[in-house]
Amino acid sequence: MSTPHNQACKGDIAKNVLMPGDPLRAKFIAENFLEKPRLVNEVRAAYAYTGMYRGKEVSVMASGMGMPSMGIYSYELFSIYDVDNIIRIGSSGAYVTDLNLYDVVLAESAWSESSFARTQNGSSDDILYPSRELNDRILETAEKLGYLLTPTRVHSSDVFYCEANMDDYREINRKHQCTCVDMESFALFHNAKVLNKNAACLLTISDSFPTGEKASAKERQESFTTMMKIALEACTTIIKIHTK
Repeated sequence: MSTPHNQACKGDIAKNVLMPGDPLRAKFIAENFLEKPRLVNEVRAAYAYTGMYRGKEVSVMASGMGMPSMGIYSYELFSIYDVDNIIRIGSSGAYVTDLNLYDVVLAESAWSESSFARTQNGSSDDILYPSRELNDRILETAEKLGYLLTPTRVHSSDVFYCEANMDDYREINRKHQCTCVDMESFALFHNAKVLNKNAACLLTISDSFPTGEKASAKERQESFTTMMKIALEACTTIIKIHTK
């Protein structure tokens, strides 16, 4: 069964899905890490691939940018394609100097001023959480691989360009204890909660608000391999995670 946004048939998408925002990052992961990857969706260039990783079937699908896009794709994956676990693997801007370019963080929670949850089902929550057991698997995997992984609270924002009268990153960090920002995790966590599924969010620091450092577009596509390896290896350990 396809949707207006996804041409894949039921069974084309694995139970475990990695979701970068960038379609070209999805393509890079499929071509460099999966065995016999097959393209199962290219509607709106939201590329989705399914293949094998160390004997485990895994899919990787682009979410696009922002909560509305993540909201559509993750909701359909959970509710129509019977996906159990989604691990977002995205980029993030650091709000603190403790986080450096290419550091990898794991969202322990996502704070947002977004109306996404309220509009979707009337929820007034402004802090949402990933699946604890899925996060535990990811932390254990990173430790086994010898990678440093920093658990943190993420600011999940609807807006990339804010005007000067709004709270800047320093105020958001002070008021809400967010150390970095993305644009999708809050919507993903909300959909997982509504549909009784599992979600997690790994992010690589691609730029720093305090220092002004930035990774190039090509580096964002191809240089976040630590995050990719952690997520893929975590998928090999998932047998059955009980939803909340």
